[in-house]
Amino acid sequence: MRMIRATFLDHSGFLVELDSVCLLFDWWKGELPPLPEKPLLVFASHWHEDHFSPNLFSLSATAYIFGGMDKPWLAKKGASGEVLARSVSMNGNETASPIEGVTVETLPSTDEGVAFLVTADGKTVFHAGDLNWWHWEGEPDPWNPDMAKAFQSYCQPLRGRTIDLALLPLDPRLNEDGFRGPKHFLEIAHIRRWLPMHQWGNFGFTDDFLTCYPEFKERTVPVSRRGQVFEF
Repeated sequence: MRMIRATFLDHSGFLVELDSVCLLFDWWKGELPPLPEKPLLVFASHWHEDHFSPNLFSLSATAYIFGGMDKPWLAKKGASGEVLARSVSMNGNETASPIEGVTVETLPSTDEGVAFLVTADGKTVFHAGDLNWWHWEGEPDPWNPDMAKAFQSYCQPLRGRTIDLALLPLDPRLNEDGFRGPKHFLEIAHIRRWLPMHQWGNFGFTDDFLTCYPEFKERTVPVSRRGQVFEF
């Protein structure tokens, strides 16, 4: 049986378990559950402190995949030679196979680093990192229009793709403008289920999103606490 088991760690951090491999995304705080006896792939979408911590280097990972962080920079942050030997540094619009049976595709980000599209065991998991439709009131023109164009352009590789689980930013700091990113992802891709992230602890913001866009309710799985486990 092909399954997906996802554990919300905190903020944008998730542990996603597939049949043959575990995917750890953007872990920087929150307690890790016991790790299954499977290959572990550790992902960090970019260097911001709410997405990356040098504590990643202490994990016994099969491979590390870093967005926009090269090996000299990682070494300065404390990565050992052993960690660097198992590391892949990726920029946007690249494809890699860190271990047999796993394909990693990247999209550029509208902030730093990349978004990850991971295919394994016949399943596809998307972690957006900070790829989001950032719309900040008060920014001088043409900041917001340029951001809209960049976001929509960077998302084009997802158009028409089937994604079994998407981890998407739903940031309450943007107020209702925070709905723009998830709405666009859900409109252009065939996303079967998605979990909100980057909510800064304001989990009720998901309800606000669904009040405005009830058509996405069946595909939306609200997150309400650290350590919450979801099975699909």
